[in-house]
Amino acid sequence: MENIKIAILGAGTVGTGVYKLMERQKGEMIHKIGSNMEIAKILVRNKNKSREGINRELLTDDFDEILNDESISIVVEVMGGIEPAKTYIEKALRKGKHIVTANKDLMASEGHRLMEIAKENKCDILFEAAVAGAIPIIRPLKQCLAGNYITEIMGIVNGTTNFILTKMTKDGMEFDEALKMAQELGYAEADPTADIEGYDAGRKIAIMASIAFNSRVTFDDVYTEGITKITAKDIKYAKDMECDIKLLGVAKNTDTGIEVKVHPMLIPSSHPLASVNDSFNAVFVHGDAVDDAMFMGRGAGELPTASAVMGDIIDVARNIEFKCSGRIGCTCYKNIPVKSIDDTESKYFMRMQVDDRPGVLASVASVLGNTDVGIDRVIQKTKKENTAELVVITDSVIEKNFKDALAIFKGMAMIKEISSIIRVY
Repeated sequence: MENIKIAILGAGTVGTGVYKLMERQKGEMIHKIGSNMEIAKILVRNKNKSREGINRELLTDDFDEILNDESISIVVEVMGGIEPAKTYIEKALRKGKHIVTANKDLMASEGHRLMEIAKENKCDILFEAAVAGAIPIIRPLKQCLAGNYITEIMGIVNGTTNFILTKMTKDGMEFDEALKMAQELGYAEADPTADIEGYDAGRKIAIMASIAFNSRVTFDDVYTEGITKITAKDIKYAKDMECDIKLLGVAKNTDTGIEVKVHPMLIPSSHPLASVNDSFNAVFVHGDAVDDAMFMGRGAGELPTASAVMGDIIDVARNIEFKCSGRIGCTCYKNIPVKSIDDTESKYFMRMQVDDRPGVLASVASVLGNTDVGIDRVIQKTKKENTAELVVITDSVIEKNFKDALAIFKGMAMIKEISSIIRVY
């Protein structure tokens, strides 16, 4: 019976959660993996800082103490950011240590390189917690659904924006008010840019697309658009159309390449993702054999994220115990091109303020027709001071054609403002 030792890099929210779960599960390990497991070291910036509930004797501020300790088999990186996490992981892999990480930034940009280093050194590198907190999705894509040809993966993978949009939908709040509440409750950071501009979700959908389609997709490939321009009025229109507005990460494997993007979207209220509210996350997968499957749960937080990390730790420990490490590494064996956003297709919701006079609607329809943008329906509800609010829902159109129409609209005096543009599922 082997006593497997691990080191944790970072003692923040997730690191503390991993420590708690390790202590809570200590007596179960012999039954779950066939050996005992213990935390040998925890890397922190300041080892003299008091950390409630953590044994201070485990703390170190010197990574080399972990790197050069041959008894440590697993390194758990929960520091976040690119550096020094990347350097630490590379060094640990080259020393033959297995890696578990929750670092979405790093895996979305450098994941392929790290997995190559892991393969060279016959090590595991697992990252379930990097995408959707407690929700199992990486392992299902790599293992449970490996017999499928997956054509689409779509999800709500940012709890902050989902909380904000839920408050705007259910309580009629405007964006700024809902964001303030999210910050007060701890769902949003003081600087919420990565969440509300779609960057966090973009990193996660890049990771999932790479695995789902077996072809490398990086964060730089992802078109991102946030929720800062969504208004209570847009949500009211969506409700009238029996739709909800969600920030979605969408990836499709088409005959002409991979489409991968993050943006707000109107989805039918009957769609399973429409009922995912507050800080919950969900991922919707379509495969040729499984058809549709959805994974839902807590997408962030101390213990939910630690749950995913612990699952990876246990998986690595089992591989060590049965001497089968490195079984499942990088699965990107294809080289499928990623399409430009201009070449993708979407339906659009467009809300504009126009002159309230005859001929305006005909002019709008003419511009759309001349740029190959079909119209599904037109709604005109409000008039005020010679201004009418016009809502146009398009058919599915090529993005660049829709952009051509927008460019023309912006030069037309009869169109006073284009208030909102939101894609429609």
